[in-house]
Amino acid sequence: MAAGSVKWSCVWLLLWLCMRTSGAKTLRTSMDDDVLLPYPHGHGSSRSHRHVRDCQPIIYGNTTHESWRSSNHTDQPVAESKVFVTDVHGTSRWVYGHMTVVHDPLRTVSVLEPGGPDGCKNKDRVSVAETSKAAGCLYAQNAGFFQTLTGDCVGNVVSNGRLVRDSGGVQNAQFGIKKDGSLVFGYLSQDDVLNQSNPFVQLVSGVIWLLRNGEIYINQSLEAECDKVQETGSLRFFADVVSARTAVGHDAEGKLILLQIDGQTGVRGMNLWELAQFLKDYGVINAINLDGGGSSTYVMNGSLASYPSDHCTSDGRWRCERDVSTVLCVHQRCESADCNGHGDCVNGRCRCQQGWRGAACDSVACLPAACGPHGVCGANGCVCDAGWRGENCSEGCPPGFYGDSCSRTCSCSNGGTCDPVHGRCACPPGFHGETCEQMCRLGFFGVSCAQECRCDDLCPCDPQTGSCNTTLPAETNDTLHRAGHCLARQMFMRRDEAAHNRQHYLTERTWLIITVALASVLLASLTVHLVRACRSSVASHIPGRHDYSYVPLTNINGEASHTGNNRGSGKGDLGLEDSDSQDEVWALPRRKL
Repeated sequence: MAAGSVKWSCVWLLLWLCMRTSGAKTLRTSMDDDVLLPYPHGHGSSRSHRHVRDCQPIIYGNTTHESWRSSNHTDQPVAESKVFVTDVHGTSRWVYGHMTVVHDPLRTVSVLEPGGPDGCKNKDRVSVAETSKAAGCLYAQNAGFFQTLTGDCVGNVVSNGRLVRDSGGVQNAQFGIKKDGSLVFGYLSQDDVLNQSNPFVQLVSGVIWLLRNGEIYINQSLEAECDKVQETGSLRFFADVVSARTAVGHDAEGKLILLQIDGQTGVRGMNLWELAQFLKDYGVINAINLDGGGSSTYVMNGSLASYPSDHCTSDGRWRCERDVSTVLCVHQRCESADCNGHGDCVNGRCRCQQGWRGAACDSVACLPAACGPHGVCGANGCVCDAGWRGENCSEGCPPGFYGDSCSRTCSCSNGGTCDPVHGRCACPPGFHGETCEQMCRLGFFGVSCAQECRCDDLCPCDPQTGSCNTTLPAETNDTLHRAGHCLARQMFMRRDEAAHNRQHYLTERTWLIITVALASVLLASLTVHLVRACRSSVASHIPGRHDYSYVPLTNINGEASHTGNNRGSGKGDLGLEDSDSQDEVWALPRRKL
């Protein structure tokens, strides 16, 4: 009986222990859900979320971060950038910097990885100018920290809704923008970072919470933050040293304030106390420090604006741009903040889901059948194959263009045409080469210059048709003796041609006219001679005139000889009124015909 009682007592003891164990486990599960608990040994940073809460003033309770509704003034410019030069109160130092006021942070501000997507994964180190130019930023400045030895991005990083890096709860000052547009500043647990009920669309880690609800919060930050992130020295030295700085905050209207100050560590710039006071005087409510001065850079429209570029290499007072980690980018806003539920706003443009298109993803992109055989249906409509274009990919590239969307220009010369897909040149007869820039070499002609000339005397043929002409190509490179032989033959042929042209200068009609005229003259001459011959024959038969003819008798000086009385006119002339008088005429022998 006693043994039985002992047995049952043991059973009850075991049951009670099991119940206590079960209860303890249930209680432990509840306690694990409480983010106030410090991390187990060996997990997380030396600054747990509980440590952060323990270090902050009691007035904040368990709240380790502040949220503020952002402004959404879509009727105003995207942002306003100002250059300032100011003296640091109580010192003889002057600082130079930029302040940017953003009116609609949710739609116009992005956290960018170095060089673009996967930059943190690849441990890229890229300048602010290069990163911002590729993303189309209007204004940009460096943001989160990185390890100088390994190149790793440090802290939490969310870029355009994509979780790039989870710090695992390491406690440093954070800045983020949530999906509902609220601005978040302060310290976040890992649960806060991963919460999907209202997720972060942008998130980046800095070091030191500068202003909390309008008051300087540096002392509390020095107690709460992990000091292993920055590599300047102790956390106190990091806060006290004069250096270049970048910061982000917001004013009472929810406008985002980006601040960049030029400087040189230990020489020019501001320490964090001066930076916090400067922001407070400007009306900033919450703000965190983003950089310790090693890479304080500001870029406008892709161009470096912080330092005179001509001083970067010649004047040691100016510290030039360095490669950085994440970048805060201010860009054009999307037409619809949520892209009508059919896409995401990325760098100011809606990236539409499959089947949707338009600046606000509010139009149906296309149906697969609508793109025809030369395209596929994409997020923004038909995506055409290379060599095709048009809304439904039914138009081929116009002459002189090829490639995707027919956007590339052909380089073919001498009348060559290019392939609309690859851009390869198809040369006309007489030319060859990648761009049809070469004429057929001497002795060849036709397409691809593949046919051989068959001309006499080594003369070249037409490079296009192959006909044997007598004109040397202007760009022949053949041997001199061949060219000289053909040239000599050309000279002889031209001489013969000229002589031939002279021989046939008169036309047949002209020759006929000349022939008829000469024949007529010859006939007339023959007629005259025949008439004279006939007259001579008749005269020879007249009596007494066979051997003589009668002519007036004059002396050698032309004076008349008279044998009888002078019957002249009395003027000294010989008057021959009667030429038949035998007294006045001498008879002379007749000249025979």
